[in-house]
Amino acid sequence: MTPSRVRPATSRRRRRPQWGVRKRATATAVVVVLLALLVGGLLLLLLLQASLINTTEAAAKSKASDVAVMITSQDVQEAGQSLAATAHSGQYVQIISPQGAVSASSEGSAAGKPLSALRPGPGETLTESVSSLASIGDPDAFLVVARGVGTPQGTYTVVVASTVQVQSDSVATVAWFILGATPLLLAVVGVSVWILVGRSLRQVERIRGQVAGIDAARLDERVEVPASNDEIHGLALTMNMMLDRLQASDAEQRRFVSDASHELRSPLATISAGLEIAASDPSGDSWRDLQGMLSGETARMHYLVDELLTLAKAGGAGMDTIAADVDLDDVLDAEIRRLRSLSPHAVTATLTPVRIKGDAQRLGQVVRNVLDNANRHARSRIAVEIVEGPGGVRVVIDNDGDPVPEADRERIFERFVRLDASRSRESGGSGLGLAIAAAIMGAHRGTITATVSPTGACRFELLFPPGSAT
Repeated sequence: MTPSRVRPATSRRRRRPQWGVRKRATATAVVVVLLALLVGGLLLLLLLQASLINTTEAAAKSKASDVAVMITSQDVQEAGQSLAATAHSGQYVQIISPQGAVSASSEGSAAGKPLSALRPGPGETLTESVSSLASIGDPDAFLVVARGVGTPQGTYTVVVASTVQVQSDSVATVAWFILGATPLLLAVVGVSVWILVGRSLRQVERIRGQVAGIDAARLDERVEVPASNDEIHGLALTMNMMLDRLQASDAEQRRFVSDASHELRSPLATISAGLEIAASDPSGDSWRDLQGMLSGETARMHYLVDELLTLAKAGGAGMDTIAADVDLDDVLDAEIRRLRSLSPHAVTATLTPVRIKGDAQRLGQVVRNVLDNANRHARSRIAVEIVEGPGGVRVVIDNDGDPVPEADRERIFERFVRLDASRSRESGGSGLGLAIAAAIMGAHRGTITATVSPTGACRFELLFPPGSAT
């Protein structure tokens, strides 16, 4: 017996079609309006019916009261004569004697039997609703009001029966009107929402299509911003701001890769040429002669790679920093001692104890890079000072070399920037030190600026904002 194949349950189960925003919005609007119409219509009908019944009851009570006054002030006979004169369609009035007989009525058809069995006491009023008046053969629904009137002959009863069929018919008419208008209103709401949502989604689809067509080669394109000044307008502006950031990031990445490849090409070429020369000399003399140069180029490549990795982490918001209490004066003192052991220049320092929140190792890297830069440009003197004030903690590093030109005081903190084109890479640094210092200061919510001291010397200021000190 050949076993039958069992199809997976997932294949048998059809995927339920997903409704789009347009369908969901239209269906939601129609359902909400339908519920509102049902609740509102029901409430309207109840209020209308109650209002009409109250009006009819008030008119019947008023009529019964008027007849009772006539019986009290005049007599039953005169009150009965007035009933015929004031009768109107849809209302029957009877005066019933103490013995239960009809003494007078507004209509001849109501002169036979009492319209109601209600017998209130003197001055008392009772009401009841009946589906018809069988005694006179009227099939309409009536509201019956009975009022007792005390006389010397006994208690008479004034009965007023007012039809409520007109009121019921009015309520039914309104109900049918609401039922008839509901489908039309729902259709109008559905079509209106469908069109309005469709127009909005067309703008969203247009923006989506424009963004989908923008790739790495066309990052300069932007989404058309509608003049509607609504959410779609805000969406287009947000997309354009995102594209601005992507374009700036792409340009920065391309420049970084270009600068990095340019900087690494020179030591790589030197190492490659040295290895070829050493390999072509079987005596080994060339290797011994080139060993020092190749080791230096290798160390330079190692330094460049480390610096580039530091900048890459800073640019990607991935630089690791530790928020701990740091004695800033101790960090400066350690770097100043290192510089004094290496520099031919006079290095002076005015340090006051200051403790801030930060990463001691990263802050030491900032100070070292700035001091090395000052050491390369100084003529004979370098001065370091810590100044604490309301604006935060400032570290001032002066050297008696030429100050940075005003036009280059921001550009100097960019990657691979060397203001002195005559300096070699060996003597002029990699052009990354100040860029790294600026990135680390930014991670500490601080700033680094190049300026001029009051004596005209070159000055760099490290500013840690208020709240950094502990």
